[in-house]
Amino acid sequence: MCSNVNRKHKDSVFSVLFSEPKVLRELYSAIEGIDVPQDAVIDINTLSDVLFMKRINDLSFTIDNRIVVLIEHQSTINENIPLRLLMYIARVYEKIIEQDKLYQRKQQKIPTPEFIVLYNGKEEYPDKKELRLSAAFKDITSIKFPENEYPLELIVKVYNISYGRNQEILNRCETLENYSFFIGKVNEYSEKLPLDKAVKTAVEYCIEHDILKEFLMKHGEEAMSVLFWDISMEEYGEIRAEEAYEDGMEAERDSIARNLLTEGSTPEFIQKVTGLSIEQIERL
Repeated sequence: MCSNVNRKHKDSVFSVLFSEPKVLRELYSAIEGIDVPQDAVIDINTLSDVLFMKRINDLSFTIDNRIVVLIEHQSTINENIPLRLLMYIARVYEKIIEQDKLYQRKQQKIPTPEFIVLYNGKEEYPDKKELRLSAAFKDITSIKFPENEYPLELIVKVYNISYGRNQEILNRCETLENYSFFIGKVNEYSEKLPLDKAVKTAVEYCIEHDILKEFLMKHGEEAMSVLFWDISMEEYGEIRAEEAYEDGMEAERDSIARNLLTEGSTPEFIQKVTGLSIEQIERL
């Protein structure tokens, strides 16, 4: 396996595969069940800088400068994707809008955003589901806003593209269908092989059976390495990062609590500051 892939700034296999306007037109048309005109201008503006814990978005593009589409590929269920996409779309608008026009009196028209996630992991998931940013809001209905009347909302359409699911979408986009089959093979082989060997075996199988053959032969070992990294980090890294973050936060709270105790603060005051229980504070 190739180990010299740039981990700080890398493109996923998915984003490389769908990096051409022609393929994006086919992909978007398949997902939405429409035919995007051949003369519609597709401008790719995928974020290429390091963004939020060294993660970049998978695909971002405009159609005739009227619609801006953000598409993410996921092999694990992530309920935080609406929040991530909110951050992404703000950065995308920064790229495509002339900043000085924001201070003019005339309203600046912007492309209408669409947010799409394509999921093909091992976990069972419905063919289609909506994720809403408002689901993450802390409950303040008793204070101010009635339910579903939030001043900010972002809706993400999630499609399960595991091989054999949402077949009508896959039938309309050959590249997506082949990618779905390929990842299905990776998942199949990973049941009995280490992940790196599963990826390598899936690549060899697909090349032999003329599935993404040109793409896989062109990108070769680097593609295998990047895919191995993508799957490993999606399935394991986020969980470990979350655990590490929680461990770090707990250690930081304990340290603050000890310092406050040394300074003579009461347990009740420390509880308000750190969120620790009185029993936790007394054990420090």
